[in-house]
Amino acid sequence: MTGGTVASQAGERTDGAKARRRVELRDFLMSRRARVSPAEAGLPEGGRRRTPGLRREEVAVLAGVGASWYQWLEQGRDISVSPQVLDSVARVLKLSGTERRHLYVLAGLNPPAPQAERDAEHMDEGLRRLIDTWMPYPAHIMDRYYNCLVYNDAAAMVLGMRPETTQNCILDFFTDPMYRSRSVSWARNAVTLVAQFRAACSEHPGDEGFQDLLARLHALGEEFTELWERQDIRPAGLVHKEIDHPLAGILHVESTALKVPARPDLTVVLHTPLPLADTAAKLEWLATPEARRGSMYRVAG
Repeated sequence: MTGGTVASQAGERTDGAKARRRVELRDFLMSRRARVSPAEAGLPEGGRRRTPGLRREEVAVLAGVGASWYQWLEQGRDISVSPQVLDSVARVLKLSGTERRHLYVLAGLNPPAPQAERDAEHMDEGLRRLIDTWMPYPAHIMDRYYNCLVYNDAAAMVLGMRPETTQNCILDFFTDPMYRSRSVSWARNAVTLVAQFRAACSEHPGDEGFQDLLARLHALGEEFTELWERQDIRPAGLVHKEIDHPLAGILHVESTALKVPARPDLTVVLHTPLPLADTAAKLEWLATPEARRGSMYRVAG
């Protein structure tokens, strides 16, 4: 097969994909337009309509674009589009964050960063149920600034999460004496955590929340600063934690950081027992009334 033939076939595949995307763009816009009533768009009803939803001309006026241009967009013609115009169309058609990103893709543009779907029905309650169901294993949820929003009973029992800490996962990692006394793998995991935090900061340049947190971490002393100055970058992922619990002894767990597409501002951290030191059985025991009574008589840490 010659180079020209390969290039020709690649071009045909690209043209075919582009044609299918234009058809999907047409169908998508028509379906979204049909579900928005004139009243929802702030327009008078204007009598009976042959088809539901807004007319093309009405979408164009409300979005501040030419009627012909919007018609060409909905017809899937090869026209120039900008993010600003697509955002205007998305606003008129009341697209969700996921739908807006889909519109960008169909129009041939790079989609914007995911945004939290604040109106996702029962999302927060569902995430709370998720970490409660993870019992007897530790689980918690944090925001993009590492603030711990909620944790289950196992996270309190095993990791020492409690109201009197800063409730910020990276600050508590460096400052909570209870966690530090229990974490056998603290020094190794500190290298990973700081590298992951640097990666998170790099994804949000100029973000005041990250800058404020970074300043607080540097103020703790040289321990964090020395790790930060290594310039290490690592993605969030699996971390092996070795915990010396005052009641259960050595525990080996693997933490997994998970993103939820509908709430990209949140991270769910689940801890799974590793097949070492009978960890699963120990975690199950720590969730029993017997272990809870025993914890009341032990000195913190």
